Amino acid sequence: MQINQHWQGLDPDTRGASVAMGNFDGVHLGHQSVIDRARPHGPLGIVAFEPHPREYFAPNAPPFRLMNAEARSNRLAKLGVKQLFQLPFNAEMASFAPEEFARQVLAEGICVAHVVVGADFCFGKGRAGKAADLQALGQKYGFGVTIADLVKTGGREISSTAIRQALTEGLPREAAAMLGHWHRIDGEVIHGEKRGRELGYPTANMSVQGLHLPKLGVYAVKVDVLTGPQLGSYLGAASLGVRPMFGENTPNLETYIFDFKGDLYGQHLSIGLVDHLRPEMKFDGLPGLLVQMAADVARSREILTAL
Repeated sequence: MQINQHWQGLDPDTRGASVAMGNFDGVHLGHQSVIDRARPHGPLGIVAFEPHPREYFAPNAPPFRLMNAEARSNRLAKLGVKQLFQLPFNAEMASFAPEEFARQVLAEGICVAHVVVGADFCFGKGRAGKAADLQALGQKYGFGVTIADLVKTGGREISSTAIRQALTEGLPREAAAMLGHWHRIDGEVIHGEKRGRELGYPTANMSVQGLHLPKLGVYAVKVDVLTGPQLGSYLGAASLGVRPMFGENTPNLETYIFDFKGDLYGQHLSIGLVDHLRPEMKFDGLPGLLVQMAADVARSREILTAL
């Protein structure tokens, strides 16, 4: 998949794409339905924004994103997307009236052949443009537009909001039913305090900065190592939280990968949350912590091998 960080000066081979357009936070089943509607009309592309417009307009609001840009691009590549137009959402982008956006960005910049959006799609300054407006502008500027119906499951619409709620409640399988895949946290392995190694459970540490936090605690997880010599899929147990045993206060994700040997510092991992095993706990001493860690690993193995 080719990632384009702008809409101007693009290579000629990016022209004529059939694009699904939106923020695609989570790339859930509703998003996938929009993407599937774009497939028949030309080389498959995505028009998305980075940062998320909500982050641009409210930079100090609590983190809400289900995915960072890396996780989103990884998921879109798995869906067969050929061109990702990851447009910078800045003062210029925020200032475009709906017609300016359709003409300058879609028609003249990206040179789209077809655009697919969800029925609730809004665009342009002040979110003034609606899906029907885009259809009319497509006719004016020479690209097709399809409006995809919203997707429901169990009688309710699939949304990033509903997925966030399921994760907040510690229900990753409920979230996965709406996502169509495990909820994943992707990123680079960073240096931690190396306490896990000293305790016999070496962990890969990853930042969760800027992301909506699922319920804190211990999870059974599926692990994909995306880069480096240990490339592949593994099973593990992960702790998401602030490590109260050691007086920490910045949340991170620490993953113990079963039967794994090697150095993962600087490599990129994708951690899929399968089951929430227990909340974060503070122990009176290391013996109690070690007993619980052994139990967490055993329970995670049991759950994951049954999948």
